[in-house]
Amino acid sequence: MIGKLLVALLVGTCLDSKVTGAADEPLTIAKQGNFYIGGKYVESNGDMPMVGQAFVEYQIPQRQTHPYPIVMIHGGSQTGSGWISTPDGREGWAINFFRRGYAVYIVDQVARGRSAYIVDVYGRSRTQTREYVMQRFSTSERYNLWPQAKLHTQWPGNAQPGDPVFDNYFASNVPSMDNREMQSKMNVDALAALLDRIGPSIVLVHSQSGQYGWPLAQARPALVKAIVSAEPSGPPVHDVVVPGATRFGMDFASATAVEGTEIFRDDPRLKRYGLADNPMVYAPAVTPASPIAFVQQEKADAPNLVKCWRQKEPARKLVAVGDRPILYLAAEASFYAPYNHCTVGYLKQAGVDVSFVKLADIGLRGNGHMMMMEKNSDAIAQVIIEWLDKNVPAKATTPQ
Repeated sequence: MIGKLLVALLVGTCLDSKVTGAADEPLTIAKQGNFYIGGKYVESNGDMPMVGQAFVEYQIPQRQTHPYPIVMIHGGSQTGSGWISTPDGREGWAINFFRRGYAVYIVDQVARGRSAYIVDVYGRSRTQTREYVMQRFSTSERYNLWPQAKLHTQWPGNAQPGDPVFDNYFASNVPSMDNREMQSKMNVDALAALLDRIGPSIVLVHSQSGQYGWPLAQARPALVKAIVSAEPSGPPVHDVVVPGATRFGMDFASATAVEGTEIFRDDPRLKRYGLADNPMVYAPAVTPASPIAFVQQEKADAPNLVKCWRQKEPARKLVAVGDRPILYLAAEASFYAPYNHCTVGYLKQAGVDVSFVKLADIGLRGNGHMMMMEKNSDAIAQVIIEWLDKNVPAKATTPQ
């Protein structure tokens, strides 16, 4: 009951128009700019290209009221531009946080956007097809490929090719590395170098970049002050496959059938470290002779949810990840909706406390996976701001 009252208070605050700064007020910037972080020279075909570098742009407000900047890392086939404005031209989350006194650092992932793509080293690329974007993001309610898809109402515009809003979003789609393991390692290394440069920070991840937050907390435990995860990469152990356009090269017909459901299948490829295939630190340690053992639920928590994978007990604990506040935001209609709870459950089993906020439970209904670009994106940003106010106390600082 106390929890429900707190949620109700949070919603009331978040939806109060007096709380958010007016979008038409001028931005007062103390400093802004960009730089590249990370990277190293390698020999390739007689040349010495730099690889592994990430582009970063930043804005520091004249009145910086929070001691920790917020580092914003986009998801798959996107760049940092999606944090600055929405496809229909409204201010994005980066500006929301800036108006509330946060210094903001926006990353273009390695080999993405303004971070150069070195084909000889990175190998082939992949991107999202137009059909995939329509099925998963803009018009999921029309395809109805997972049970919650029909609840989607928040995409701005008519969500069809030819609509200026959809076209503006699809124009932002860019290729990225097909080699997911190399991509993850290079990005975690670049983000660690970024924190070394700017100091303790709040890390905000979405979707594909969600796999970076956990190892980054282990790599720089003193510098990651909080993790805000908007439907971070998941679910654990095996990706879920639904009908429609392929994801990560896996189609529904080739996926592994799951007893008791015809809606969901498992990608047969294993995430050896649970949350990702890239190494993470557990106690007891994971070694080739002692890998993590996983087990799937015998029965899903509800008819429209997947059967989650967890560690076989006794579960190993993730080292350092839980030593900071962590927020997990879940949208009502997203293709993540059937398995958001699986990622949260895996984290908790591994000793990581998580604030699990289902947006529908606090009155923010109809959102898909691209919640930061949808019609109620300002209200969702306010949920994050209120959570940070409670969990990462602010104090006035002098811009550096």
